[in-house]
Amino acid sequence: MPERHRVAVLGGGSFGTVIANTMACNGNQVALWLRNPALAASINERRENDEYLPGYTIDERVTATLDLSDALNGIDTVFVAVPSASFRTVVKDVAVQIGPSVVVVSLTKGIEPGGFHLMSEVLAQELPHNPRAVVSGPNLAREIAAGQLSACVSASPDSAVNASIHDLLHSDSFLVYSSSDVYGVELGGALKNIYAILSGLCHARDFGENTIGMVLTRALAEMSRFAVELGANPLTFLGLSGVGDLIVTCSTPLSRNYRVGYGLGKGQPLAEVLAGMDQVAEGINTLGLVKAEADRRGVPMPLVNGLYGILYEHRPVSEVFSDIMFTEVARDVEFVAS
Repeated sequence: MPERHRVAVLGGGSFGTVIANTMACNGNQVALWLRNPALAASINERRENDEYLPGYTIDERVTATLDLSDALNGIDTVFVAVPSASFRTVVKDVAVQIGPSVVVVSLTKGIEPGGFHLMSEVLAQELPHNPRAVVSGPNLAREIAAGQLSACVSASPDSAVNASIHDLLHSDSFLVYSSSDVYGVELGGALKNIYAILSGLCHARDFGENTIGMVLTRALAEMSRFAVELGANPLTFLGLSGVGDLIVTCSTPLSRNYRVGYGLGKGQPLAEVLAGMDQVAEGINTLGLVKAEADRRGVPMPLVNGLYGILYEHRPVSEVFSDIMFTEVARDVEFVAS
């Protein structure tokens, strides 16, 4: 039986809640920090996150708290599951309250607004002495909550950190794999949100399955092309955090980013689509940041450019898709073993 842990999860959305509960069901004591008093009361008194996961029973070993200091008291691991826009602010608050032995794990699939910093880079800047990791993969929170078989990837250069995260999260229905390619795993989780918007738009416009298959394949090529420019291993994108997460997020309305694209494809204004969502769709922010960085580095990303044209330049969808497919880099497979 693995050693039991005391853990904090920062962020009371659907994914933070299921991760907290998974660890609690494995016998660990978990503090779930959130800002909503009514939601904290719902979790502590009725054992349910009735805003994001109604009907999902939360283990007694999860304690919701509004006090960050209380959540961090005596822990050995902290998982950060807040939107990318508030990630650094929260991590700065964490940094002054934990020691250097506490493992810090990002669950956020996004890129910091106002620059091009991945969450692992924010952790390295604000908590340079702490062991760090990112967790990503095809993880729809509602399916994890329903007990359907799911898997994630823990990425850290430290194998002991990956082993600790495995002990915390691994169960009969939630499998944990490991990687040392932090950038690759993290970029897979962030970039696929862009293509989920595009996929939702394609489905809303009743594009054929051949077209959607082509778009997703070219999306994988773009993701790996861009990630390699940033130092990631292209083979990482053949795993759960790459092709696995891409397929899932681009295939279901359970994905917030897919729903954004679907609404746009049905003619809704972007502001109206976003107003109807209860959690952040990271792909909107990621799209603008990735386009700017790809342009700066000279990385060809026709799908990113096309979606940017639709969302921000109000170009017609049919015109954009014509441009995408006839200006695409001709090579089918980006990286071939010799």
